[in-house]
Amino acid sequence: MNIIIYNRLTKFIDLGARKLENTGTIKHVLCLDDRKLSIIVFSLFFSWLLAFPFQGQVLYLIANQYNIDPKNMVFGSIVAHFLGLFFSGFFVKTMRNAKYLMLFSVIFCIVGTSIFFLNPSMLWYIFIIISSLFSGICVAAWGYYFKKCTPTNERIKTAADVLIFSNILMIIMNMVAINVSAYAGLSLSILALFCGLFFIVKLPENDEVDINPPRKMESMRVTKPLAFLCLFIAIITINSGLMYQVINPAFAHHEFLVSWYWAVPYIVAIYIIKNLPKSANRTYLLYVAIAMIGFAFIAFMIFDRSVISYLIVDTLMLGACGVYDLFWWSILGEMVDFNKNPAKILGIGLSANVMGVLIGGLIGNAIATTEIQNMNSSVVALTVVFITLIFLPVLHKQLLMILENHVYLTVFNDMSKDKQTEVIGGIILIGQLTERESEIARLLLKGRTYKMIATELYLSENTVKTHIKNIYSKFNIQSKTELVKLLMEKYPSTFK
Repeated sequence: MNIIIYNRLTKFIDLGARKLENTGTIKHVLCLDDRKLSIIVFSLFFSWLLAFPFQGQVLYLIANQYNIDPKNMVFGSIVAHFLGLFFSGFFVKTMRNAKYLMLFSVIFCIVGTSIFFLNPSMLWYIFIIISSLFSGICVAAWGYYFKKCTPTNERIKTAADVLIFSNILMIIMNMVAINVSAYAGLSLSILALFCGLFFIVKLPENDEVDINPPRKMESMRVTKPLAFLCLFIAIITINSGLMYQVINPAFAHHEFLVSWYWAVPYIVAIYIIKNLPKSANRTYLLYVAIAMIGFAFIAFMIFDRSVISYLIVDTLMLGACGVYDLFWWSILGEMVDFNKNPAKILGIGLSANVMGVLIGGLIGNAIATTEIQNMNSSVVALTVVFITLIFLPVLHKQLLMILENHVYLTVFNDMSKDKQTEVIGGIILIGQLTERESEIARLLLKGRTYKMIATELYLSENTVKTHIKNIYSKFNIQSKTELVKLLMEKYPSTFK
């Protein structure tokens, strides 16, 4: 029965989307390419996740209307979301599979959220936990579109866009819930899910295998750096859990200000980092963000609970969170190239984030029962900061082992045309490339996808893949990474 309903819903949505596409509403008015489409889908879904099940204001306000403590629901939903993220990649195997799991997940989340229009019952607990499980699956499955729809050197921008837009939408939902009514906020979150469902239908589902899929050795190379990254994420995110359970409740009396300002520093920090020049060294920002977290908790310990105190503490804390979230989102965005299943990489990486929030929340709940909770939470936070400072250089070394070549691709893109011509001329001589192959090699080194190269050179995508396969064959290599290494060996001074 559920399968029949699901099939009818997807056919109905697809029919409506096709009619709008034929009239030009999607393609010509919004001018959506696959990258923009994937950003819209994720932003809409993630805004619901932030506003409702994941420590969301909408959920808390609805529960408060019935004098219900939502902590057990929130704890269960976070655990379920973690499980969905962590295990999603083990059964989401193709892009087609990812698309239909995303569709089903969003449909179930709509149903599960709608239950909260009813009077409180056990159904609230059941549906929010199952919805959170499916939300984890949906987020991880989006990893296929993160990889497919955005070139490697542009993924930091896609990550920034989805984090910015989803938080802006979340702020709007919170403001409506706090200043209009909780059920108005709930309705708005469901509307976001319906809009997300509509756009998911338009996502590509091309399961065509890349001519250079990640080899077993490359998949093994990413395992250790990914493990270090996950450990780092879990440790640093403990402070986010403390923020949810200790800092936010302490300033809850500034309801209107909290409803809109809470995520503003987060959005601003991400926007600034996104627009930094490529030559900027973002590593230093990680240390600045660590210091900001430390100062935030020190300020929380010694300041009062006034508006000024809230602005200082929240700006420091959420600004640092923006720096770190974009850091590991962009790293995970590059790591997906090393595994044929991007849902597994993205899911495991983000599950570490949820685990950190969960641990921090449990510690925060324990601290909240003490009489000196301000000092205790600050001590824990500063301990985490100290551990992070020790751990960060080790993580940096591990990430450089697999991601250093991406930096050189950026360097090639920033070279003058004369230097690019010199490098390309060199590889033409080394590999005896044809004129067409040299054009494709230049665009490939600039980070263009096969689809972008095909569009730029007026070729079919299959023709481009054939040319690239021939280029790799002439150099006796199997990937773009190996091509970059070859260039580095032949022209070390050029890539300094």
